[in-house]
Amino acid sequence: MTDAGRPAAFVDRDGTIIRDANYVRDPNDVVLLSGAARAIQRLNEAQIPVIVITNQSGISRGYLTAQDYEAVHARIEGLLAAEGARLDATYYCPHYPPISGACDCRKPGLQLYQTAIVEHALDPERSLFVGDRWRDVAPALSLGGHPVLLDVHSTPPEDKARAAEAHIPTAQSLDDAVTQFLNALPSRKRRR
Repeated sequence: MTDAGRPAAFVDRDGTIIRDANYVRDPNDVVLLSGAARAIQRLNEAQIPVIVITNQSGISRGYLTAQDYEAVHARIEGLLAAEGARLDATYYCPHYPPISGACDCRKPGLQLYQTAIVEHALDPERSLFVGDRWRDVAPALSLGGHPVLLDVHSTPPEDKARAAEAHIPTAQSLDDAVTQFLNALPSRKRRR
């Protein structure tokens, strides 16, 4: 895309930042995963924008409303802020193809990533792509970034196998993934 942009961390939400509770609609059900706030705070301190990209098909399925989503998002931001961390931007896809039809914004589609790249002047080739599902890391293969699949209880075995086959690194938590990324970033800059 562009060499002039800055690196970012494209982070999934459910199963990566918060416990994956299947279509969270009540802000009181939000639970930050261990180390997630610390990981985001470390990215903030390194001046790496934290961009959440999340599929929220529960909206199209009728399990929650856009207002429910926004209330949950506000709760996440509040919990993170209480621990000194912040998200720089959040993008979500509300679609579910069997109900709403195909779209380009549902991960692993690239539309939300491309929008964030333009709006925040980011360089995807120097960016982290992290989450607990294959769809969270697959965009890195198209955009040239640094994928890390979380190997956690919500990660399907077939996603782990696919990542292993593609030689995509794994991590036990968002904090572990951020450590891998920050350690690799200076050497990646030197090669450019």
